[in-house]
Amino acid sequence: MEKRKLGFWEVWNMSFGFLGIQFGFALQGGFMSRIFQTLGAEPHDIPALWIAAPLTGLLVQPIIGYLSDNTWHPKYGRRKPYFLLGAILSSFALFFVPYSSTLWIAAGFLWILDASINISMEPFRALVADKLPETQRSYGFVLQTLIIGIGTWIASNLPWLVNKMGFTEEAPAGVVPEYVKIAFGIGALVFLISILYTIMKTKEYPPKDLETFKKEKKENRFVHDFLFSLKNMPVTMKKLGLIQFFSWFAFFTMWSMATPALTDYVYKAPAPDKASYDFSIPAQEQAFNIANKAFQTASDNVGSAMGIYGLSSMVFALLLTFYAAKRTVNRRLVHMFSLVAGGVGFLLMGLGQAPLLNVSFILIGISWGSILSMPYAMLSSSVDEKRMGMMMGLFNMFIVIPQIIAALGGINFLSEQISKSSIAPMILAGISLILGGLSNFLINDKKVIIG
Repeated sequence: MEKRKLGFWEVWNMSFGFLGIQFGFALQGGFMSRIFQTLGAEPHDIPALWIAAPLTGLLVQPIIGYLSDNTWHPKYGRRKPYFLLGAILSSFALFFVPYSSTLWIAAGFLWILDASINISMEPFRALVADKLPETQRSYGFVLQTLIIGIGTWIASNLPWLVNKMGFTEEAPAGVVPEYVKIAFGIGALVFLISILYTIMKTKEYPPKDLETFKKEKKENRFVHDFLFSLKNMPVTMKKLGLIQFFSWFAFFTMWSMATPALTDYVYKAPAPDKASYDFSIPAQEQAFNIANKAFQTASDNVGSAMGIYGLSSMVFALLLTFYAAKRTVNRRLVHMFSLVAGGVGFLLMGLGQAPLLNVSFILIGISWGSILSMPYAMLSSSVDEKRMGMMMGLFNMFIVIPQIIAALGGINFLSEQISKSSIAPMILAGISLILGGLSNFLINDKKVIIG
């Protein structure tokens, strides 16, 4: 069956659920390290506390991709059942994570949250390839990125906005402030509603031959299918994997270390160490409260600055949307320029100037907008559509493996080679992103480059 070209609102509706997914990712990326520090984590311990997130993605995405490839329901379709399951679980985790009383509980909720987001996210990537003809793939992924940018900007500023509504920054030692809890609750609601909107507004194409599909489904085996797909991975996909490695190492470094790095190096307000205060002495307790309030305020400033990368990715995606709707896109060139721009943004943080953070995150947002669209558009032009879910899931390995390496000591070790300063992880992220940009020269398939 030949796929028809879809109008703007049809593509918008099928991608709208990404608003909720990005609410989950933005709250997780912008505020989990803050929650860990509030519960007593030291900065050098934070990457290890994030390990559950990429490990979960490594396991969940190929499985969900395989299952969604082999699912068909006359009413609920192929990908939509997984959207819904992921949304329900993600909303539960988002609501409860800021109520964690200990580090291990917070780390456990992060594991549940990331697993649940992955259940929803992977089928969304495959849905674009399912629904759109080849000529609209870049347009579809860019429009997804536009919605992701909107979600990133709003969600990153939610705690700040709720705080401005009158909820206090002050909280007892080891307790997450109330306004952060409210922001996560709002995020949980948005996640569920946006996914439900896409489910109600989007119809999926049935298999071309339903009887053949049912027969193949009975014969398919996950392990065999996984190994076959792994063995027959296109060369272009492997090259994209190297680009993804550098890109996601950089962004995982930002998500896990931006709060401790920037609150200390730029705002001179690191998280106070509870162990160094004697709370039986009123002056010591007061000193802790002052230091903790300064840290919470600095964390809000970092969160708001990080929200700018969502806003700039939104603007970048909007411009690309208008362009891709009428013309072909040189995906390789766009991605190379975008990653290098983001790398420069990270390097600017080394100047330690708070006003420059906005410039840094504008440049980082250009990278983010491209990371969420161009690699997937290039990938969709190089793989078998029948295995789109599985291949998208396998492609996720190039996202989670760098994060696992980063979490298991990669950030700490490489940062120390650069400097002992708290800003070193951000410099490391900048170098990694520039290397990712230059790696685009490896892509040489014209069908993949132009789309």
